[in-house]
Amino acid sequence: MARRKTKSQPKIVKTFDPKLFLAKVGAGRKVVEYPRGDRIFSQGDAAGAVFYIQHGQVQLTVLSRQGKEAVIGILGPGDFFGEGCLAGQTVRMSSAFARTVCSIVRIDKAAIVRILHREPAFSQMFLMHVLSRNIRIEEDLVDQLFNSSEKRLARVLLLLANFGRTEEPQTVIPKISQETLAEIIGTTRSRVSFFMNRFRKLGFIHYNGGLEVHNSLLNVVLHD
Repeated sequence: MARRKTKSQPKIVKTFDPKLFLAKVGAGRKVVEYPRGDRIFSQGDAAGAVFYIQHGQVQLTVLSRQGKEAVIGILGPGDFFGEGCLAGQTVRMSSAFARTVCSIVRIDKAAIVRILHREPAFSQMFLMHVLSRNIRIEEDLVDQLFNSSEKRLARVLLLLANFGRTEEPQTVIPKISQETLAEIIGTTRSRVSFFMNRFRKLGFIHYNGGLEVHNSLLNVVLHD
C-alpha cells in the first residue's frame, strides 16, 4: 500500500520583541531597582553600559570645574541613557540620579552592540530614541534662546507630565523642587516661585499631594 504523504507543518518564526527583551534578565543585562535619590552613575565614572528605564524618573546633572551643578535632563519610562559609551565616550559626561523609585535595565556595552547588529527591530527602536533625543535637544536650545522663562517653565512642566508623548499624560508629576526647575530653565528660584503661583491662580496647575498639571497650561506655551 502506498503511504500517504503527510503535510509538513509550517515553521513558526519567532519575531523579536524589543520590549520583551528589555523586560527580561539575560546575558549582559540585568534589572536594578533604585530607591529615590540613589546615584546610578557619577560624572567621570568609566562608561561601559547603556541603561533603559522601565519605571520611574531619572535626573541627569553636570558639575563644572568651579563646582556649579546644573540639571540637563529628566527622563522617564521608555528612555535610554548612558548611550555615549557606544560613540566612544570612555567616561561619563554627566551624573544620573533616581528622582523616584526606579526600575532600570543595565545593558553591558558588548551586549547592546551584539543586539543592535543582530536584531533590526531593536536597532529601529534604539535609532528612534536617538533621533527623538536629538530633536528634544534642538527644541531645548531654541526654547532657551528665544522663549521667556515663563514659557520655558510651562514647557518643562508639560514635558514632565508627558504631554505630547505617545502615552497618556501623567497629570500628577513626582515632587520636584523649585530649585531644580530653576536650574533646568536657567532662571532664579524666585522667578519660578512667581510663575508657579501665577499658574496656580489661573488654574493651570494644582497642588494635591503632588503637582497636578492641566492641559490648559499649553496656553502659556502657545501664546505669543
